[in-house]
Amino acid sequence: MASEDLFSNEPVPEAKKASPKAAKKVASKTPKTEKGYSAADIEVLEGLEPVRRRPGMYIGGTDSRAMHHLFAEVIDNSMDEAVAGYASFIEVEVMPDNRLSIRDNGRGIPVDAHPKFKNKSALEVIMTTLHAGGKFGGDAYDTSGGLHGVGVSVVNALSSELIVDVARDQVLHQQKFSRGAPLGQIEALGEAKNKRGTTVTFTPDTEIFGKISFDPARLYAMAKAKAYLFGGVEIRWKCDPALIKDEAKCPPEDVLKFPNGLQDYLAEQIGGRTVVTPLPFAGKVKKEGGHGSVEWAVTWVAAGIGDADGMSASYCNTVPTPEGGTHEQGMRAALTKGLKAYGERINNKKAAILTAEDVIGTAAAFVSVFVREPEFQGQTKDKLATPEAAKIVETTMRDHFEHYLTSAPADADKLLGWVIDRAEERVRRRQERDVNRKTAVRKLRLPGKLADCSQKSSDGSEIFIVEGDSAGGSAKQGRNRRNQAVLPLRGKILNVANATNAKMQQSQQIGDLVLALGCGMGASYDNSRLRYEKVIIMTDADVDGAHIAALLVTFFHEQMSELIQNGHLYIAVPPLYRLAQGAKTFYARDDEHREELLKSEFRSNAKVDISRFKGLGEMLPAQLKETTMMPGSRTLLQVHIPDDEVKATAQTVSDLMGSKPELRFKFIQENAAFASDEMLDI
Repeated sequence: MASEDLFSNEPVPEAKKASPKAAKKVASKTPKTEKGYSAADIEVLEGLEPVRRRPGMYIGGTDSRAMHHLFAEVIDNSMDEAVAGYASFIEVEVMPDNRLSIRDNGRGIPVDAHPKFKNKSALEVIMTTLHAGGKFGGDAYDTSGGLHGVGVSVVNALSSELIVDVARDQVLHQQKFSRGAPLGQIEALGEAKNKRGTTVTFTPDTEIFGKISFDPARLYAMAKAKAYLFGGVEIRWKCDPALIKDEAKCPPEDVLKFPNGLQDYLAEQIGGRTVVTPLPFAGKVKKEGGHGSVEWAVTWVAAGIGDADGMSASYCNTVPTPEGGTHEQGMRAALTKGLKAYGERINNKKAAILTAEDVIGTAAAFVSVFVREPEFQGQTKDKLATPEAAKIVETTMRDHFEHYLTSAPADADKLLGWVIDRAEERVRRRQERDVNRKTAVRKLRLPGKLADCSQKSSDGSEIFIVEGDSAGGSAKQGRNRRNQAVLPLRGKILNVANATNAKMQQSQQIGDLVLALGCGMGASYDNSRLRYEKVIIMTDADVDGAHIAALLVTFFHEQMSELIQNGHLYIAVPPLYRLAQGAKTFYARDDEHREELLKSEFRSNAKVDISRFKGLGEMLPAQLKETTMMPGSRTLLQVHIPDDEVKATAQTVSDLMGSKPELRFKFIQENAAFASDEMLDI
């Protein structure tokens, strides 16, 4: 029976009776040898082996972000002790050789024999068994950030060395592990008077993470965020000075304690930027019964955060939720409904048009919740899924927000007017641009390989034109889906400077490009129909890539010159080399830049790991995003033609890209003396 039949809802037709001859013919087509598939082929992974086989299921991958998540898993356990009231400080130490230590003065992991495993201590069970911990029953912790029972055991599984020291009942205990397996029984090292708590020291396994090293600045920021999220804890930071690149971002030693919690965090984030209201909307409410709380800090920034863009962050049980979730939904609903209700109360009819995007658009908003049984999407806890959190946050924050508005009417009126201005601007832009865009989208048959962005307006949108599916795949994974589109083109585009109109019309690449941009070409070009604000050529950092970029620039110059005149065309500058030495990583755009970095950024007596990117498709999506696609860290070259050089540029393009080879030969003769050896492609 065919495999499709096993899962089909349609009745399988009854087979006709076959003649011996037909049966013999069918049998002759049956493969003589088949792969065996029996009970012996069913593999059962035991202990922590599933984690090492599929680390992505537990920490989201094997890249730098995933490795730093190991730190989050360990410090979350210490934070749970602090939130529960058993620990007053946490010590974090970053050491050479990629070693990291986290210590707290909490109760200490139990070291006595586990009732279900007489030959193992509770410590060993926790460290070597998935879904083992003290947070399932609810008696040991009211709230916690780790409820899956896999956190510290995953860290153990993915570490080449892990040591746990437990000071409990006046005795210091220690047990060592490697790649998830104990290296011996738990040992009592001696008396530990007036000491208690747990210390976890580990080194990520290079078999899993390769040569990736901890970034002290990133760890410091993560530790600092934890201190903001629970004002009652003190985090003592220490880092080997040799590992620090910038002391402004990561000091060798620091004590992190913020009694005002998120309000202190908000003040640090907005700095000296101008705000709409003098006082932030901040508060903290503990739920009845003591099981959880809601804390928030919100202000509206009048200038200084990009182009009227705000910032927001949410947390559950001190765990950051970068993808938001139900608690963030509750915050947005509370602020939007509260401001609209205030507008109705003062008879401002314009408040009716407000949406959550208008209210949150320029807000710096932070919310933190502590709940008893949180539900997250995935082990990395990027998004909160607890339904009750939305209602709890909305109810709590809305009551206090309405009081905040009525207690200072002048500030409330100013805030309402500010948000209404944003809403009216949104409506105006929608009327002027979005309608045209929607019409264009409906009429266009968009190319199948185009990965379009989700936003409807062309303002702030970008399209990356890349060569090949491989580069396109990396770019699609590394892009910001909201405002960045990717169009892969296969092979080199037609040189339109010496091509006939018939050839251009037959070119699939040109057809896809014109359809994606939506503005037409040649005499029918209409800049108002351009679907993206920035058109970015992104090719490999080699000679072939430069040739493809030249062909694309020629196309735009010849067929969409107004696009260049209006400043829409850019060329991305991807790196050619990656240079790494310990915790240092730099990217070089060419050979000269590589040599410059080797002299200025690395110690001369230490080996520098230099890798050359064969192309954009060879780069990890995260690397491509960081170096070439993400605003703030990328380099873009805007294609610009001065008004007094339009004719000369047109002549140069005609000479170099046109149909007369003698003009190109003449150019080479006249400019050969200016070419260095590094510029030659030999």
